[in-house]
Amino acid sequence: MADKNNNQNNNNNNNKMSYEEAGRKGGEKTAQNHDKEFFQEIGEKGGKATKENHDKEFYQEIGEKGGKANRDNRDNNNSQNS
Repeated sequence: MADKNNNQNNNNNNNKMSYEEAGRKGGEKTAQNHDKEFFQEIGEKGGKATKENHDKEFYQEIGEKGGKANRDNRDNNNSQNS
């Protein structure tokens, strides 16, 4: 259904691909062309670059955000299941 809607949107935009569709297609093609080790390697490189560019406070902040998001999701799931 989503593909049909994307195709209709593309036709309405002079057959131009949306950023979302271009990203999805690029990601699918990359997944076809590379193996697990490739993604592990680029993930490790990204992690090292992030570590070099950010300090302890950055990691504390994103840890707090992640903890809050998990807490909120857990609370929402508990209230829906009650």
